[in-house]
Amino acid sequence: MRTRTRALLPALAATALTLALAPTGSASTPTSAPAAAPAPAPASTLAPVSTPTPAPTADATARRTITDGGKTYHLALTAPDTAAKAGANVTVSGTGYNTSQGIYVGLCAVDGAPGANKPTPCLGGQDQSGTTGASHWVSNVGGGTVPNSSRFGANGSFSVKIHVKADLGGGNVCGETVECAIVTRADHFDSGDRKYDVHVPVTFQ
Repeated sequence: MRTRTRALLPALAATALTLALAPTGSASTPTSAPAAAPAPAPASTLAPVSTPTPAPTADATARRTITDGGKTYHLALTAPDTAAKAGANVTVSGTGYNTSQGIYVGLCAVDGAPGANKPTPCLGGQDQSGTTGASHWVSNVGGGTVPNSSRFGANGSFSVKIHVKADLGGGNVCGETVECAIVTRADHFDSGDRKYDVHVPVTFQ
């Protein structure tokens, strides 16, 4: 009997060892961490689109010193050097003019330096009636008695409004077929006098 028990001991020991090494629960399946939520798209950083505004009109001043009747005059004419091609009303001013000599202020085709050639043709022509608004007559003899005319102020000064546009008529287009300037020139009482020709060149856009 004792011999049989001894024979069973190795088998029992092996069974006990197997049971001891066996896992006590079911194997767990590894799980992965939850996926991160996608980051929200960044807000747009583009600047708002703005409509470009035209550049402001700049004024230019042309000067000329003349002698008439033994007296020296320092003429200064200030006017815009750019204007709208389709047309615009602009302010033109001057100082130092001879108050005894009337002038026209207007937009004309020019050829050469002031005084070299008569500015012509002019927008509105020689508008003695003052009906076109394309020229202004400044004179102490009759100025202010018809539309678009006035008298000189102190020191031979004036400030007037005229209408300008690129097309002078008759195929004369400023910047295309002729060069143009806002000018002063002697009025109809002395239209051949070139001393009072002063030019401010103008570009139409």
